[in-house]
Amino acid sequence: MNYGDYIWDLGGTLLDNYQVSTQAFQATLKQFNRTAEFQAVYDALKVSTSTAIGMFAPDIADFRTLYKQEEAKHLQEPVLFEGAKAILAKIVTEGGRNFLVSHRNHLVLDILDKAEITPYFTEIVTSENGFARKPSPESFLYLIKNTILNTAWSLVTAR
Repeated sequence: MNYGDYIWDLGGTLLDNYQVSTQAFQATLKQFNRTAEFQAVYDALKVSTSTAIGMFAPDIADFRTLYKQEEAKHLQEPVLFEGAKAILAKIVTEGGRNFLVSHRNHLVLDILDKAEITPYFTEIVTSENGFARKPSPESFLYLIKNTILNTAWSLVTAR
């Protein structure tokens, strides 16, 4: 079956960010004289940032803010999965549309620009749009309503 509209998640599908995010998390822990095994942090972050914080820094009130600042520094050079840019381009060339739904804030736009893939997206939804985090369907329903997605020809990608 061919699809025309693709809704992408960024981290873990297009952007190979878990290595970098884990390094940033460990660097933030180090600021508080704490350590954690790389794989344990990596696995927790794949569930969610809240899960990782709950496991490794539940008593540090400003940990999330400091971690996100550290992560932003580490994401200055985003690394796409092999073939990601080519598949986005192919979808557009063949008349399809790409959409992005991210729980990240406006900094996701900088990441997309640095990875040189912004032009391949019809619309980008970030946390600043005010929708509840996935798995809530709010952001997807917004795209269906406001971009006239044909749900029979749409595919949602996620890690």
